Amino acid sequence: MICVGSIGVATHAEAAEDQLVVTEVEVSGNQRIEAETVRSYTLIKPGAIYSPELADQSLKQLFGTGLFADITMRLEGTKLIVSVVENPIINRVAFEGNSAIKEEDLQKEVQLQPRVIYTRAKVQSDVTRMIELYRRGGRFSATIEPKVIQLPQNRVDLVYEINEGPKTKIASINFIGNKEFSDGTLREVISTSESAWWKFLSSSDSYDPDRLTYDRELLRRYYLQRGYADFRVVSAVADLSRDDAAFHITFTVDEGEIYHFGDIAVATDLDKLNQEELEALLLPVTGEVYDAGLIDKTIDQLTYAAGTQGYAFAEVRPRVKRRQDERVIDLTFQIAEGPRVYVERIDITGNSRTLDKVIRRQMRMSEGDAFNKVLLDKSEKNIRALQYFGKVEITQNPGSAPDKTIIGVDVQEQSTGSLSLSAGFSTLDNAVAGIQLSERNFLGRGLQLSTSLSISARRQLIEFHYTDPYFLDRDLVGGIDLFGSETDFQNESSFDSRSQGFGFRFGFPLSEKSRFLARYQFRLDEIFNVRYLSCSDPALVPGNFCVSPIIKDAEGTEYRSIVGYDYYYDNRNDPVEPTGGWDFLFTQNFAGLGGTVRYVSNEILARYYFPLSDDFLTSWRFDGGYIHGIGDDIPLSDHFFKGGNTIRGFARGGVGPRDLTSTNSDAVGATAYIFGTAELSFPNGLPDALGIKTSVFADGGYIGLSDYDNTLYPGIVDDFAPRASVGLSLYWQSPFGPIRLDFAQVLLDEPYDEQEAFRFSAGTSF
Repeated sequence: MICVGSIGVATHAEAAEDQLVVTEVEVSGNQRIEAETVRSYTLIKPGAIYSPELADQSLKQLFGTGLFADITMRLEGTKLIVSVVENPIINRVAFEGNSAIKEEDLQKEVQLQPRVIYTRAKVQSDVTRMIELYRRGGRFSATIEPKVIQLPQNRVDLVYEINEGPKTKIASINFIGNKEFSDGTLREVISTSESAWWKFLSSSDSYDPDRLTYDRELLRRYYLQRGYADFRVVSAVADLSRDDAAFHITFTVDEGEIYHFGDIAVATDLDKLNQEELEALLLPVTGEVYDAGLIDKTIDQLTYAAGTQGYAFAEVRPRVKRRQDERVIDLTFQIAEGPRVYVERIDITGNSRTLDKVIRRQMRMSEGDAFNKVLLDKSEKNIRALQYFGKVEITQNPGSAPDKTIIGVDVQEQSTGSLSLSAGFSTLDNAVAGIQLSERNFLGRGLQLSTSLSISARRQLIEFHYTDPYFLDRDLVGGIDLFGSETDFQNESSFDSRSQGFGFRFGFPLSEKSRFLARYQFRLDEIFNVRYLSCSDPALVPGNFCVSPIIKDAEGTEYRSIVGYDYYYDNRNDPVEPTGGWDFLFTQNFAGLGGTVRYVSNEILARYYFPLSDDFLTSWRFDGGYIHGIGDDIPLSDHFFKGGNTIRGFARGGVGPRDLTSTNSDAVGATAYIFGTAELSFPNGLPDALGIKTSVFADGGYIGLSDYDNTLYPGIVDDFAPRASVGLSLYWQSPFGPIRLDFAQVLLDEPYDEQEAFRFSAGTSF
């Protein structure tokens, strides 16, 4: 306990005391701290006249050092005696009772560490910081009691006894002042949510003041994108219930009136810019409902367009003229050349593991380049896309001259390695289990390593992949693949297959949106476990099981040496959950550079996404393929076996040529296919936090063009006829992993096709 210092003075006449000259300053009670250090903080020196004011100031200075628990001063004759009690040294800092917050996270919040001088003030400060940390995690009833354990040699152990308490949930979220949008609609806009039993793995139903601030911004954006230019959040209040068990949050809003776009124009004095081309980039349209998001997107497009014409320092400023009586907003985008600024230096901080060059190569600007805000934003997106860092913050700071700027890149590293155990079930593979070990930033160089093992009732797979996304320190991709698999095709075609081999990959960008990937693969493929006689075998006894002679002839081992390439173009607005745009993939493979198999195959995949509204999204998919043998027939396992996810409503391998003379009506594969899918995603009335998405779909296409000789295999049926199906798809991103349900109704089929009205798959990682 820190006591208030006191001053003891021998009895003297007041006049004599005022003129007392101190001849000596003696220090007592000190153990670690030198006496001279104590004297240096004492304002009364030998030869000085003693005064109570100087003694009081000396006490304050000594207490201010934080070195002492207690200090007293007294006069004995002309000697000033300073007695001190030193604060102890911390031997160990421990935390007890914490489970919601890791010990290393608590250590970051406390100032007191081993070998640091103990003070009550710092203890209270550390307790306050830890309590705040728990409150940010939604635990407002958390209590922390510091305990001090005395040790020899004036040392102490500091133990924080923590009672975390339960999470303080959110009982209700209410809105006042909203007329155009219901409380339920606005609850879907904000990130905070009301507590429910099914949100036990979510943190959105715990009160967080920072999240509440973010919610204010989300509400503002929502209204500004729907024409309410005068909208404002008057207040956001969180009231804690009397039993401290839950919060009641109330947003008070002022919606204002709805506005429309008025006159839209673009103005510039820059010679190289074409006025008509600039006007074509304007997203706001006269007469339409005001949308602040369109203004921001237009600024980006105009800035980028000016940059491509050599105006790296162009500034786009929207001039807003509000006609309140008409509820109309006129806009003029003024483009002018801003002051010339160059990048003087790029400072990267926070990367203790990742090499600087891994971050620098994602920057679209280098030292000495002209500063460009669009390129700076792209650089930040590129660094975030690496997913090496939990936080990325890029700042622009003044340089050594007015025309120079310093770009600061501050990152916070996160774990890039993962050990994943998976389990699941599907109607195709039955029970599935697997393990995967991966590292996305090996040695801090951005190298990617992964190895996985997957086992199911139908398939076993082991593989290893190594990828260098910046091969030879250039924007090139290089990779090595090793793999082995064994698959049961008994249900579809009465055989098992085994494949093992290795491959190399090499790719490079053709543009900002397109890439080219070349590859080579060598495989040993085996068809085995053909346990029954061919249906044309004379030894076959009537009534016994027989397989297609095609499968019997294919039994054995083939070696494949394959050279191929992919061309990919991505024009989607988001690579993970696109809501607009399109992408295209063309794949071509040549087998025959060695090995025992020769063919050329081509496959195309194209997807298009178009939003009908905020809640309705249409997606269109087209894929097709064709394989042609070079001087020889195409082996069985290289044919196309389609169905299942390709065209729902049919089993895997359920559409296409079949041998009807076999007991199992074995699928024998096709040489060509073309399929299309139209899908509409729509709201299902369930809370977004549940993560359940619904869509209706229509699948259709053609498959066939078998290359088998009908004189040798008379039982083959092959009609390049249309197939079609419609259905409903449910997708749930559950706490236990993704779950997908497909319900399909076949509209067009052939009599020999195998249908599958329901498909289910589920899995998880932990």
